[in-house]
Amino acid sequence: MLTVETYANMAEAAGAVGDRARYLGGGTLVMQGVNYGDQSFDRVVRCREVDRDIRSESGGIRIGAGATMADILASHEVEFLHQVARRIGGPAIRNMATVGGNLFAQNPYGDLTTALLALDAQVLRIGSGPEPIESFLSGRSRPRGLVEAVVVPRVSSGEFRFAKVSRVKPKGASTLCLAVWLRGGGRPSDPRIAWGNMGPTPLRAKAAERALNGASLDEAGIAPVLAVATDGLDPQDDALASAWYRREVAAVHLKRLLLRQGVR
Repeated sequence: MLTVETYANMAEAAGAVGDRARYLGGGTLVMQGVNYGDQSFDRVVRCREVDRDIRSESGGIRIGAGATMADILASHEVEFLHQVARRIGGPAIRNMATVGGNLFAQNPYGDLTTALLALDAQVLRIGSGPEPIESFLSGRSRPRGLVEAVVVPRVSSGEFRFAKVSRVKPKGASTLCLAVWLRGGGRPSDPRIAWGNMGPTPLRAKAAERALNGASLDEAGIAPVLAVATDGLDPQDDALASAWYRREVAAVHLKRLLLRQGVR
């Protein structure tokens, strides 16, 4: 029997979430489980106060876990993330899907999490300090409290790029997605490259990042980057594509993104 519990705030809700409970944010993930009879939980926890605020702070831009994709699209503070949010579902989904929920989305979903990984976001949990998103993702299968917000850096125009590859356009689930943060402009300094649907969680392409560091953004400069584009990644076969296909096309999409060739 499924029970629904409502709490006054996130702190109280965090204390109620356990192995047999799921937190209800926007509902796009939890309600799918309810509708399809997911037996891994029998309690749904929700709260009346939801943090949807997006604001600048000394350490960057804080995005409340309850902020939806529509909230991101309405915010000038995170205009660089508009290219991601507008590619997630249709209007109904964007009005429901939250930043916090996206952090736990399983393949083929979680496009925003891939972008946050490329941006070196910090994840804030109720009652604990900031945690690098890469560390958070590595332990995602072991729930440790509720996420209250993420913090992303302020990004200059043109430094952040995102691409989504899907069979059904414009709002289908990702075959793969890709985000890059090109700090330093024409010759990136300490760049970030993150892939979605190329492993059990979004993953950074660290060999490609090292090859891209200080390289020129032209065909000759990025050739070494493309040669190691999938090193360290672990794509899987699923209903959308095979692991072989994902490995074959990954470098093509990375090249297009770095050179801005036909990127949508």
